[in-house]
Amino acid sequence: MSRLAIFGGKPEIDTPFVPYNRIGEAEREAVLGTLESGLLSGYIGAPGPEFEGGPEVQELESLWAGMFNTAHAVAVNSATSGLFAALGACGISPGDEVIVPPYSMSATAVAPYVYGGIPVFVDIEADTFCLNIECVRATITDRTKAIIAVNLFGHPARLGELRALADSHGIYLVEDNAQAPLATENGILCGTIGHIGVFSLNRHKHIQTGEGGVCTTDDADLAFRLKLIRNHGENLIEHYSAQSAQDLVGFNYRLSELSAAIGRVQLNRAKEIIAEREAFALRLSVGVLGIPGLIPPHVREGCRHTFYAWPMRYDRNVVGVPRGVFIQAMAAEGVPLNGGYVPPLYRLPIFAARESRGGATECPVTERMHSSEEVGFGICAFELSDRLVDHIAAAFHKVYENRAELERLSTDSHAQLT
Repeated sequence: MSRLAIFGGKPEIDTPFVPYNRIGEAEREAVLGTLESGLLSGYIGAPGPEFEGGPEVQELESLWAGMFNTAHAVAVNSATSGLFAALGACGISPGDEVIVPPYSMSATAVAPYVYGGIPVFVDIEADTFCLNIECVRATITDRTKAIIAVNLFGHPARLGELRALADSHGIYLVEDNAQAPLATENGILCGTIGHIGVFSLNRHKHIQTGEGGVCTTDDADLAFRLKLIRNHGENLIEHYSAQSAQDLVGFNYRLSELSAAIGRVQLNRAKEIIAEREAFALRLSVGVLGIPGLIPPHVREGCRHTFYAWPMRYDRNVVGVPRGVFIQAMAAEGVPLNGGYVPPLYRLPIFAARESRGGATECPVTERMHSSEEVGFGICAFELSDRLVDHIAAAFHKVYENRAELERLSTDSHAQLT
C-alpha cells in the first residue's frame, strides 16, 4: 500500500485545483458589443417599455422561457433577489408561515422575514438532502402560506408530490433551483414544477454571469407581480389599475445589460456545460463504488441529477475513523472535501433573535448530515478532467485502504474532529 501523504507519502494529486470557469470568447464578444452600444441598463422604474428592461435582458428572458418551456421568465440580479421577489409575489405578509429546509444557503430561510413571515424549518431526506415530504405534510397549519423546496446539490426534491400537496392546501410551492438547472423529475424540468422557480447565475454555478438570477412561472399574475417587485413597482400600480398589488413594495432587483449579455451566451451553452459536469460526477461515483462506508450520491428513480456538488454519505461505523480525520487525510492527498454543507440554518443568530419554528429536535437528519454523515466535493468549484477525476477516486481508495494508520489522528488531543 502507498504511504499516506499525511504521514509523509507522495500525494495522489500534487498540483492545486484550478477554479471552475466557463467564460470564453463568445461571452467576451457579447460584453464588448453591449459596451459599444452604450446601454448598460435599459430600466426605468416608471410606466413605459423601459419598465421591462433593455434588449439583452428581454432576449435572455425569451431564451430562458423557451429552454425551460415556461410561459414567463423574469430576470433578476441574484437568486436571493429572486427568492425575495417570489415570496412577495405569493403575497407573504406578517405572521404567514413559510416551510423551508434548514440545509440550504441562508437566503432560502431569510426570505420570509422580508415580508414579516415566519420560517418553519422542516427536516430533509437522508439520501437526497431535500425536504422530507412527510415532515412537510405534518407541519402545514392554517397559517402556512408557502413551501420553499430546494433542489439541493442538483437533485430534485419531491416536486410533483410537493406541488400536489401545496395545491390541496391552497398554498404556494416555490422552487429554489439555484443548483439544479436542467435537472428533471419524471421528465419535467426543475424550476417549472412549482408555482415559481428561482435560478441562480452566480459566479460558481453551472452557468453564470458573475451575479444574476431568473424566476420562472406559468402564472401571468405572478409574473406581473415579480416584475413589479423587481423594478419599483409602486410607481406603476395606478397606471395598470392593479388593485390587487396596491400594497406591494418594489425594489431594485434589476439585472444589468452586461450580465444579461453573458447570460444569453451561457444559456446557449448550458446543455453542453451541464452535461460535462454531470459526466464528471457520475465518473467519480463509479470510481468510488464499492468502498465500504462511502456511499456515492443517490439519484432517485425518474430524476436527473445535475451535480452542482457531489455529496457522499459517510458511515463512520463502517469506515472506522471520524469524518474529519478522513477529510484531513484526503486534503493531504490533494483533494479538498467539505464536511457537511452548512450548519443547520436555525442555529444562525438571526433565527434565535426573531420568530421562527423548528430546530435540532425536529430536524435530526439535518443534524447528522452536518455533524458526521455527509462529505461533499465541489463539482462546479473546479476545472476537472477524466484523468483528474480518476485521481480523486484513487485518493479515496488510498485513504480507505490505509485507514488503520489514521487511528492515531483519531485520538490526537489536537484533532477534535467528527
